[in-house]
Amino acid sequence: MSQFHTGLAVTLVLTTTALMTACTSWRQYDITVNEVTIYAPATPLRVDGIEDPALRDCLQQTATDAEAQGVADLINLNCSAAGITTLAGLAQFDQIRSLKLSGNTIRNLLELASLEELEQLWLDDNDIVDPVPVLRMTSLRALDLDGNPQLQCPSSDKIPLNLQLTLPDHCNAT
Repeated sequence: MSQFHTGLAVTLVLTTTALMTACTSWRQYDITVNEVTIYAPATPLRVDGIEDPALRDCLQQTATDAEAQGVADLINLNCSAAGITTLAGLAQFDQIRSLKLSGNTIRNLLELASLEELEQLWLDDNDIVDPVPVLRMTSLRALDLDGNPQLQCPSSDKIPLNLQLTLPDHCNAT
């Protein structure tokens, strides 16, 4: 290959690399032409209305990682071993389908009843006593309540037929 072609190839590669780098950094700026905005970056989701700081931090980190712009953008949430004690405010995230809250100190599940799209729920190793609020959820397909030593074991007629349920050992010893 001649020096001209080699130089041209190097120039094209460098120009392409520079343009690609510049384009990825444009995401943080408004672009206007003749004082008309043709591009404005999306506003990231700011999590508000969550009482528990550990839950709020987990939600905010998940929203940031997913580049979520609204609560409907959060479909999967994993807040295991995060030090969460209360779920107050979580009902606003009503599009969540998969929720992992293993290894926290959650006791009250009433807030979860509003999550009508929820299909999978991990609540193992918490302080749950009453599982009834989540057993009434019609979309729920999998529920893990293992490791909740104070859990009031539900009777078989309270467990939906289509629910894959994992209970603590003291519930299975009947």
